[in-house]
Amino acid sequence: MSLTEEFPALTFEGPDEHGVLVLWLDRPERRNAVTLEMHRELAEVWPRIDREPGVRAVLVRGRGEAFSAGGDFDMLDEMTRDEAVRIRVLEEARALVVNMIACETPIVSAIAGPAVGAGLAVALLADISIAAQSARLLDGHVRIGVAAGDHAVLIWPLLCGMAKAKRYLLLPDTVSGEEAERIGLVSSCVPDERLEAEALDVARRLAASSPTAVRWTKRALNGWLDAARPRFDASLALEFLGFGAADAREGLAALRERREPSFGPADAAAGGDAR
Repeated sequence: MSLTEEFPALTFEGPDEHGVLVLWLDRPERRNAVTLEMHRELAEVWPRIDREPGVRAVLVRGRGEAFSAGGDFDMLDEMTRDEAVRIRVLEEARALVVNMIACETPIVSAIAGPAVGAGLAVALLADISIAAQSARLLDGHVRIGVAAGDHAVLIWPLLCGMAKAKRYLLLPDTVSGEEAERIGLVSSCVPDERLEAEALDVARRLAASSPTAVRWTKRALNGWLDAARPRFDASLALEFLGFGAADAREGLAALRERREPSFGPADAAAGGDAR
């Protein structure tokens, strides 16, 4: 069965003559917002790519003017209302991160426009991330009333340091492509018109390299991420605990209605004296 048949919610091109497979997030009419089906497929596709003949590197892109606007509203609403969906998406969110880290094939991301939520996780977990100047990176978990989970607690402190990670995850504010490069959140930032050529060139250079050298270097470097796995698991559990609480429902309602949220009192979540 082909990748296209196995993962119909994603779009694939190639591999080309260099061995580069392009994986598209392909809902341009919704700024590539991630549906429940797309979320499952993004979690499961990476081990399958490792088995795909002729693939020596993967380039991940978003169709149109966005990389990904994050989770589709319908998916997020279901997560707040349905415990079974919430547990399913939690397991998929964990698998997405674990499988991308374990993927032996080198991954390049080309980030243009908004990159949010699960899309941002894919963008930043790529081995080499290239942002256009138009890129706008946002981990908006806190904005919708849940803890920053999935990839953020795992990788942001390693990429840009704890001070910047806290600054952008707690507030949370959008990071431009140029600022993301400056603080080390992405590998590089290029003018929009150069993004496609630059990302493809990097992917082809990786594809032309020694497969064992690239894969084993990637495996060794990702040991730093493996060491942080307990923090990742804790953040993911706290995020999805939050999706079952009132603040998440208010946060999503405010986002839909384009207004500021009104969250509950701080003492409701304080949990008493932790000393």
